[in-house]
Order: sequence, then C-alpha cells, then structure tokens
Amino acid sequence: MTRQTQHGGRFRTALALFATLGTLAGASLTGAAPASGAVGEDRRAAATRIAPGVEYRHFDIPAARGTARAHVLDVDLRHPGTRVGLLYPGKVAARAPVSALADGVGAVGGINGDFFNITETQHPGVEATGAPVGPMIANGRPLKAAVPDGQRFGPAMPPGVTTRAVLGVGADRRARLDDLALDGEVRTRQTRLPLGGLNQYALPVGSVGAFTSDWGAVSRVRATCGTDTSRGAPCSTDTHEVTVRHGRVVESAGTPGSGPITRDTTVLVGREAGAQELRKLSAGDRVQVRHRLVAAGSRVPFRFALGGYPVLRNGVPLPGLDPTTSAVRTAAGIADGGRRLVLLSLDGSPEFRTGLTIAEVAQTLRGLGASEGFSLDGGGSSTLVSATSTLVARAPGAEAVTVRNNPSGGVERPVPNGIGVFSRT
Repeated sequence: MTRQTQHGGRFRTALALFATLGTLAGASLTGAAPASGAVGEDRRAAATRIAPGVEYRHFDIPAARGTARAHVLDVDLRHPGTRVGLLYPGKVAARAPVSALADGVGAVGGINGDFFNITETQHPGVEATGAPVGPMIANGRPLKAAVPDGQRFGPAMPPGVTTRAVLGVGADRRARLDDLALDGEVRTRQTRLPLGGLNQYALPVGSVGAFTSDWGAVSRVRATCGTDTSRGAPCSTDTHEVTVRHGRVVESAGTPGSGPITRDTTVLVGREAGAQELRKLSAGDRVQVRHRLVAAGSRVPFRFALGGYPVLRNGVPLPGLDPTTSAVRTAAGIADGGRRLVLLSLDGSPEFRTGLTIAEVAQTLRGLGASEGFSLDGGGSSTLVSATSTLVARAPGAEAVTVRNNPSGGVERPVPNGIGVFSRT
C-alpha cells in the first residue's frame, strides 16, 4: 500500500469519526439539534491531489447554528518534496491577498495567518500598520516578536494563553505549537537595557523596541500608543527615537518616524522610561543591539512560525473556548506526531456564513485527526463586506492558485502573513 493511499484512508476514517463527533458536539454545545448534512458524503469529501503529499477537500459540517462548509488542505510533511513555510509580503508592516502571496513565491496552496493591526479608530491620526500580533519566523530568521496581550486584535484567547503562542515547523520537519519570547538587549557604554520589542506595532510601557529593515516603511508612531492592558489607551507623550547605523548613533528625534530602514541600520523607539534612557545617547555613541526569539518548550529551532492561539492540545479542547459566537474561521491542526498538517478555512458564501464557534473548530480539527489545534484570523459575519478567511490551491498543471473557499462579500482581504504549502516535484 502506498503512502498516498494510507494517507487518504486515514483522512476518510477521520471524516467518518468527525461525522459522529460533530453531531454530538453541535448538540451539546448549544442544546440545539444540528443541521442536516453528512461530512462523509463522497461528493463533499472527494479528494483532489494538488501535489505529492498535498490533498484538497471540501465538505459540509452540521453545526449548531446551521451548516458550515469546510475547505481543507491536508499536507503530509513526510513527503520529501513537500514543505510548509511563511507567506508574507517581504515586510512585517505590509499586507497582500493570500493568492498573491502564494503565487509570488510559487506555493501550491496556503491559508491566511495571524490576527493583525487592522484599524486605529481609537487613535485618530495614527496610521494602522497592518502588522501581525504574534511572533514571525521565516526561513529560520526571526522577523518580529509578540505585542503585549492587551494590545492584540482578535477574539478573546483561552485562559492562560498569551500573544507569544505560535504554530510552526522545526528544522526536523515536524509541526508543533509553542510560545516564543523575545530575548534581547541594547548595550551602550553606560548601561544595558532589556529590549522590549522587535518590529512590533505596540511596545510594552516603559520599554525600548528595535525596528529593522524587516519592518518596512510604515510609521512607527503606533508602537507608542495604548498600554499593556488597554489597546485603546492614549498614545504616550513621552517618546524618543534613536537611529543606529554600523553600531553608532547617527540621529535622534523626539517622536517616532517613518520610512524604509536600510539593512545596516536599527531604529530604537522608546516610551516613558525607555525614552528617558534613549535621550542620554548622543551622535557617535556606540550602541550594540542583539535579539532572538526563544521557544518555551522545543529545543529544535523553528524554520517557520506565526501567531494565533491554541484551541486543542493532546486531543483535548482547551477550557474556556467560546461555545456561542459563530463566524467564518481559519485554523490549522497538527496530526501524526507533527508529520501532518491540516489547514482549514470555512466558506463565507451566504448559505454557509453562520460558520462555527471556536469550540466547534476545536472539535472539527479533532475529528480530522489532529491532536493539536490552532486558531488563525477569521471573520466574515453577515455585516462584513470582506473576510480574512482564505484558502488557496493550485490545480495540477495550472500556473496560479485559485481561491477555493468563498470569502464573505466575494473579496479577499489583504493580510500580513499566512501558511504556504510548497512542493518540489
């Protein structure tokens, strides 16, 4: 029996299991009878081979608030020519549709990723950065760290979960969940300062953050707005910015600036106590900046990682998952000891727009064989004109991917990152 046949058999078994689990979960979560429909119907669950080790399916889920339609990419990481990686526009503070991100790097499929700084209605005149909430790693290189918990965009996280939560794949080609914390320092001749941020749209109160060429050209003012517990709190009036090039201070300013940052340059932004420390620096002073992202659990370096929040661990839904609010959602599941990744995006067309609750998403991933589950950015209620939830896949022989689900309103929303599926055939 071939690996592909074994893989498809496991998926069909998981679908049959989910048909039972989903019905029970839908009824128990809300006390209502589930909608009609069978997940395991052949016409719903027939697989399309996108590439070796990569299959696409769509099927209906009888949820408590109506039928939802799931679109799934099933990725076998054991296949030597198959891998997953970070999709992003080349800068942290930038956005593009998932289809454009995938085609730009030759991915055969992908889904949208982390929640992001989409609006600044609470800070009039401050530019929304479009930057994501959580950490980012691409090709083994850290791009950004997590914003403070109180500064995140997106629905409430389960108890005990922080913005440092990531899903990624290590150098061992296994997918895993973990937390990534920033470990960094600003060293001057007089002192050493802990680094509070790396290419983040929000810095902890009283800290100093570093912005590199990975950030982009977007204004850095947003980094000094809000507090660690309140995203909408006023912007700080005590800020300072220092530009360091080739290890020496070349420029200072009282407010954060904007514009591209060259590869030989780091811009340090301070607020409150951090700003006071930066004001002590003068042109020509030597400054060293170091930073890295440290995993809480894994000793295997991540090749790629992005933020979101866990909903399933060791096959058990996390406590405190919302069982009432339904929406069009995106999620990822890890199966077979990290050797298989299940990428799921719901359909936003009018007949399926009721979507799933986060609790139902966890049950869905478990029914598909996942032991670990991770929620990504979603949305698309009937009041939205576009939605973040997007899944793309390239048909065999095609030159470009197509959007396989229907974004709410029929429009792809530009996003800062996503998970790309790559095949070397």
